[in-house]
Amino acid sequence: MMDGRLLSGIGVLVAVVETGNFVRAGAALGLTASGVSRAVARLEARLGIRLFERTPRAVTLTDEGRRFHAQVAPLLAAVEEAASEAGAARGTVRGRLRVNVDPWFSRLVLAPRLPAFLAAHPALAVELMVRDGLGDLVGEGIDVAVRFGEPEPSGLIVRKLLETQIVTCAAPAYLDRHGRPRHPRDLEQHECLMFRDSATGRPFPWEFHRSGEVFVAKASGRLLVNDSASAVAAAIAGQGLFQPMAIGMEEVFASGALELVLTDWADERFPLYAYYPSRHQPPAKVRAFLDFVVASIAAGGVS
Repeated sequence: MMDGRLLSGIGVLVAVVETGNFVRAGAALGLTASGVSRAVARLEARLGIRLFERTPRAVTLTDEGRRFHAQVAPLLAAVEEAASEAGAARGTVRGRLRVNVDPWFSRLVLAPRLPAFLAAHPALAVELMVRDGLGDLVGEGIDVAVRFGEPEPSGLIVRKLLETQIVTCAAPAYLDRHGRPRHPRDLEQHECLMFRDSATGRPFPWEFHRSGEVFVAKASGRLLVNDSASAVAAAIAGQGLFQPMAIGMEEVFASGALELVLTDWADERFPLYAYYPSRHQPPAKVRAFLDFVVASIAAGGVS
């Protein structure tokens, strides 16, 4: 027989992980902070492990706590979803969805489309966390992440959403002043707008792909940025050549604010992946979000 106190303790554990401390967890559960602390202590005693490291500034999962949370959080989510479906129409999307998302994808693709997603699911709230890195999805209670780049080995479930083209462009005013490069080696004579790789802290290399051939250009510039909106604005203002992902840039190119160059050297593709922690069927809110992302990409002609 299921021990109701054990299930209650697991619910408190998940609430602490999702909110970050005992006070906010208590507010979410209708308990005092001391009540949350006692519930966690009872669960730790029942399991025989220490779940949290407690300091005056933070509450973080121990290694044992992280492993336990990774196992039970999907099960608790499944119980909650089953309860929701029992009391309402099957497949109702509700609750809070916590999303970790790449800055470029968030600002240029996802954020402008989120009102439509929220309008379609009035019982759902979304917490959007724009970050340079994947981080600890399980420890932070994140439901799903959307990130560019090849995935690193992990215990997460990974789903490829698309591959976007890498293109090279510049403002018409810059090209009028400095001319159009005809080959990637011409970049040595141009000012290039450099974009910082959050993983290495260094500028992304400028690679050019054509029919299996790869040319690494000697690109350099006086402006290095790590923010997509700033990079696009600087390129439009004429700072220099810019090499972005094509995804999210459709309207900029259509308006003529930036012009594509070296289009015969644009075979490189960069992948976008979704990550979620459960090996079981993801909750309805995660499925709905991923379906929306895929549909938005297809409807918007994003590539």
